[in-house]
Parts: sequence; structure tokens; C-alpha cells
Amino acid sequence: MGIRLFFLVFLFFLQGSVAQNLSESSQVSVLTIGPGTSLNDAFGHSLFRIKDPVTRLDITYDYGRFPFDEPGFYLNFARGKLNYSIGKSNYRDIKDFYIWQNRTIKEQVINLSLAEKQALYNFLKNNYKPENRNYLYDFFYDNCATKIKDVLQATAGQITFQEPQDLKPASFRTLIQQNLDYNSWGSVGIDIALGSVIDQTASPEEHLFLPKYVHTFFNLASIDSTSKKLVAEESTIYEQQPLSKNNLFIGSPMVVFSMIALLIIFITFRDFKRQARSQYLDVILFLTTGIIGIFLLLLWFATDHTATTQNYNLLWAFPLNIIVVWKLKSPKPWLIKYLKFLVIMMCLLVFHWVVGIQVFAYALIPLFVAMIIRYVYLIQYFKNRE
Repeated sequence: MGIRLFFLVFLFFLQGSVAQNLSESSQVSVLTIGPGTSLNDAFGHSLFRIKDPVTRLDITYDYGRFPFDEPGFYLNFARGKLNYSIGKSNYRDIKDFYIWQNRTIKEQVINLSLAEKQALYNFLKNNYKPENRNYLYDFFYDNCATKIKDVLQATAGQITFQEPQDLKPASFRTLIQQNLDYNSWGSVGIDIALGSVIDQTASPEEHLFLPKYVHTFFNLASIDSTSKKLVAEESTIYEQQPLSKNNLFIGSPMVVFSMIALLIIFITFRDFKRQARSQYLDVILFLTTGIIGIFLLLLWFATDHTATTQNYNLLWAFPLNIIVVWKLKSPKPWLIKYLKFLVIMMCLLVFHWVVGIQVFAYALIPLFVAMIIRYVYLIQYFKNRE
């Protein structure tokens, strides 16, 4: 009985060790998942697929897992210290999940030798170990899409990327907004929170922070060591079915900010007719812009986010406004100079936008106009009160 048990255990471990080696029939491919309906799915996803019919292996690895239930998750996210990790799944489960989400699935079989496939598989298995699993996430330079290129270059050698003929120069902000509706809250939030650094033109290879460009550039790429094409073949596993558009225009940012702007202008016009001042409006305006300004300032200087630096939304959301709130009840002579300063800041915002230093959210234009009108009226009002 003991000898029989010994052989069973031996065979189990023998099969496990053999299963670690890929056969000649194996293939490594890159799966590109199309955008989903929510903001965190809007940019797509990239995965490795390891398939070996001989050993009945069919699994995926991806670098897009994040620990929602980890203590301090939201604080780490805000500070730019969020660890993402590599994940492993059965291919069938992944395919069924994204089909259920109605997201396009495209596959590119990578043109690798058996030794290169084995090296890549070993790399992923080693990376999946608990002690190696986590990495510090960066939206532009270290994410689920850029990791695909990095792993391939670490195992198959340097890759040469050809620029697609129809590729037009674009900033990081433009590349992000290609996947979003400009009149959505996600788009506006990104334009407010991210600074002018993302208005720089992305190099061709820097486009690979987005999964769809991984797919595009891989089709034209070659492996330097052998000069062979990177992609041996490609196919579409699932094509997204047409979606019924849920157009809630009434609650869109453009409508909401236009309504707020009209209310500010209406109250200002009424104040002008009465030669009065609706103090509650100024308190709300200065308090709100001051709080937003402090938040943007913290994103710039108190976090490790690379994309939130040099944010000129501070020209309209000025942090000191929160202090001025307490001076509005009994205005001082310096307040007129401060209001003139705010008008100059709004003019500088327009200048930054026109010359291309930073692009701001289009939905905020009505609010910007209303703020300038209010500031100009307050200057006139306080001058008359002197």
C-alpha cells in the first residue's frame, strides 16, 4: 500500500513538472479587449494568452488587477501609490466574461520560437508569485498595456515598431478623450484633475499605453534579433454588438454648468439693477472654487501622480478663495485688487488654452463666462461703495 501511494505521488509531481514545459504546438498570443461602458473600462484591456493543446493548457495573464479590499486602497489611490498586480485566469472564463460585457475581443498570435514561448511563460509564472506580483501603477507608463510590450521585450528581445501611415500627432489628453464623450462627467473630471503635462505630444511608441494601439503597433512590429514579424496571425474572437445609446443630455455636464452659469448671470443682473449684492452667491462661488483649488494643489504637490502636475485649472479654482470667503461680509479695500487679480487669472486661462499649453473642459466654458461677469460686477460694486 505504501509503495503504491509513493508511485501515485511520484506520478503527480512528474505530471506537474512536465506541464511546466510547453510543446511545439503551443502558442502565445495577445488579447485586446475593446472599451466597456464604465469609465474604468473605457480604455480597453490587454492580456497574454498561453495555449498548449498537448498539455491542455489555456490560460491568460494580465497586469490589470487592483486590490479594492486592501486597507488604505483609496488613500493610496489618491496619493499615486497604488499597487496593481498580475492576474491569472482560465481563458474560457475570460472570454465568457468579456462576451457577457459585450466587448470586442481580438487575438494576435505572437511569432515566437519554442524557446521564446517557454521563456515568456516562465517569466509570467515567476511574476505571478506572491512576492513578485505587485507593481506601482502609472496610467501612462506602467499599466496593463505597457506591460505587454515590456514582457515581450524582456523575453523575446528588442522590438522595432513601425509608425502607422494614418497616425496623426496627438497629445496624451487627446488620446484619452478619443475614448470618452467630451460631455460626460468622466471626461470633465479628467480635464480638471490632470495637468498640462498630458497636453504634450505623445511619441509613436508612447501610444502603447492604450490597448488599441498595442494591437495596431504590434501588427506592424518586428523582432530585431530575427527581423521576423511580431504577429504571425490575428483574428477577432468576438465583435461588440450595437449598443442602444442612453443619452441623458439633461444631466450632462454642459447642461448642468450652463444652468449654473445662467443662474449666476441672472442673480448678477438682478444685483446690478438693484445695486445690491447677493452675498450667498459669492460665498458659494468662492468656497467651491477654493476647495477645488486646494484639491488640485494637493494632487500637484502632495501625491506621486505624474499626470496631475502643472495643472492650470488653478487659474479659475484658486485656493486662496477659501480664505477670502470670510472677508466678503466686511469687504476691505484690498478686495478690489484681489478681484482684478482673479479677472487677470481668467484671462491667463484663455491664453493657456489658445496657445495650447493646456486644454480645459469644454463643458466649463459657460461657468468661466459667468465667473468673469460676476467678478467684474463685484469690482464695480465695491468701487461704488468706497
